[in-house]
Amino acid sequence: PGLYSHEKRLVMPLVVSSTLLFFLGVGFCYFFVFGQVFKFIQGFAPKSITAAPDIEAYLSFVMTMFIAFGAAFEVPVAVVVLARLGVVTIEQLKQWRGYFIVGAFVVAAVITPPDVVSQLALAIPMCLLYELGILAARFVSRPAPPEYVVVDPAEEAKMDAEMDSAEEEFRKLSGK
Repeated sequence: PGLYSHEKRLVMPLVVSSTLLFFLGVGFCYFFVFGQVFKFIQGFAPKSITAAPDIEAYLSFVMTMFIAFGAAFEVPVAVVVLARLGVVTIEQLKQWRGYFIVGAFVVAAVITPPDVVSQLALAIPMCLLYELGILAARFVSRPAPPEYVVVDPAEEAKMDAEMDSAEEEFRKLSGK
């Protein structure tokens, strides 16, 4: 209620999309990643041993993964906001694509358990969502500022002389 109508038009799509993307990330983690990770972990345990983690460790792991995947799925929102504010351009986002891919794999390696399946399951969607963010940013980004006009040195000297004469005329009229 504290926002003006033009602010609501800008904020509401971000709130809705960020909420949906967060829950999409949590759902992706729950339905896809957990099944693959637990199969991978069970594959290392001998057949005679049943894995039975304590509830605190399990809940800590699940909540960490939910928050990590939910936050990772916010990449398009961050890209769109940065482009809309004029912090970055579409061309810069394209140039930084390689750095983002490396960063996504580093983040995935740090956040997820030390198995390849969960690392890939986090890094690959982040890279795809970065591309989706670039596509979405095209629709909301501000146009690039106009380029500077290159002036001929002779033309610049003529403009400087005109400016000097205008300043001299102003001094005469003002009595300074």
